[in-house]
Amino acid sequence: MAVGSSNSFDLIVLGAGTGGYTAAFRAAQLGLRVALVDEDKIGGTCLHRGCIPTKALLESAAFIERIRHAKDFGIALPGEPIVDYAGVAKRRDQVVKRMWTGLRTLVDKNKVTWVAGRGRLEGATRVRVSQPGEDGTPGAGGERLLEATDVILATGSRVKSLPGLTPDGTRIVTSDDLLRTDRLPASIVVVGGGAVGVEFASMFHDVGVKVTLLEYLPAIVPLEDREVSQALERSFTRRGIKVITKARFDPAAVKVEKDGIMVVVGPEGGPTEELRAEQLLVATGRAANIEDVGLDTTRAEVERGIIKVDGHCRTREPHLYAIGDIIGGLWLAHTAAHEGLVAAHTIAGDPDVHPIDYVQQPRATYCRPEIASIGLTHQQCEEQGLPVKVGKVPFQAIAKAIIGGEHEGFAKVIAHAETGDTLGVHVVGPHATDLIAETSLGMTLEAAAWEIGSATHPHPTLSEVIGEAAMAVDGRSINF
Repeated sequence: MAVGSSNSFDLIVLGAGTGGYTAAFRAAQLGLRVALVDEDKIGGTCLHRGCIPTKALLESAAFIERIRHAKDFGIALPGEPIVDYAGVAKRRDQVVKRMWTGLRTLVDKNKVTWVAGRGRLEGATRVRVSQPGEDGTPGAGGERLLEATDVILATGSRVKSLPGLTPDGTRIVTSDDLLRTDRLPASIVVVGGGAVGVEFASMFHDVGVKVTLLEYLPAIVPLEDREVSQALERSFTRRGIKVITKARFDPAAVKVEKDGIMVVVGPEGGPTEELRAEQLLVATGRAANIEDVGLDTTRAEVERGIIKVDGHCRTREPHLYAIGDIIGGLWLAHTAAHEGLVAAHTIAGDPDVHPIDYVQQPRATYCRPEIASIGLTHQQCEEQGLPVKVGKVPFQAIAKAIIGGEHEGFAKVIAHAETGDTLGVHVVGPHATDLIAETSLGMTLEAAAWEIGSATHPHPTLSEVIGEAAMAVDGRSINF
């Protein structure tokens, strides 16, 4: 195949989710000729079936809850707010469409070649694409064989269930199912207390659904700092969400009845109870899309369902890179985007690109109250035997939080007791997912806790909670 032909590129990116399109756009900006291949719309799971539609629902739910407290702000409204969930769902879809429309224009702006269809590797540097017909029928448009110097695999992930528990889309549902519907159940059991589970549990409760949250481990959001997990569970319980941790049940024994589901559940070693609800949401994680993508034609190594890569996203096969959920890591869209940038710069020959440090990747969960964190948790510091000093300041000490009527939660800064280095920052409370960006920059620049605290934080703002907690590490908080 002649170099420079319409099927010859410097880079092919297979998968157009957040990681894939980020890698493609940056590589093109760096001067590479790039093809971006996907059988679905650009934006992937995050835009169409994950982050964006879910957060749109959560925003509506938070707005409804805020209206319920209008009287606290001296505003009288007639009656209770009524949830028009069909209207909420319509806005959800409008947000997604608007973001997708804007994203499509960036393909041309960055001079990336879009190739619609299902791609499959044929060795490290060739991708065979089965193209749709004019009416969208998969494979009806024939095949197109692409080749490139390098390939980035970014095929993302899909929802998965528990063995013996098969979603039917009506009574036993996944997050994909919930993001396609415009009706609310009267009650729901959420299986899984990770980020997806607590977000949907929080959203459903705020729009009037009776919610029970089940988590197999001893704490919800189990990957977060212990104090954050405890604070969120207290908040959920106080709001009326039933939380059962150490929850045990037989997935195969879940009964689908005429009006809903029934599951027998209880804490490990404790008494069981029958739970009945209109729906059961399975929020127990995701599986990487690595089947039937041609990995068997390469030397790429797969371990426990994910592709093994080095710090620059290189697989064991020269010229083949992998990013996003298929390589494990944090399974977060913004982390996939960062991996895409690292891979693109590595392929372009940038001598200064640093390997990914997952400890310095921020994590964000958009339940109410929000959760955000970066670095090590307190328990991880203990496990590693690190001497620490901790600063913790509640939002109740922050004027802007009191003004806004949302002052639940705290910020916690963990520093090395001897060097002062910032080891971790954990926030639970209003706009936590926005506030964590400051400490992400701080850790990137290797700022010590006292340096974060010494930076001027405008008053009154929620950002003060970070500055106060950083100063509290050395016992120097001014307002707490």
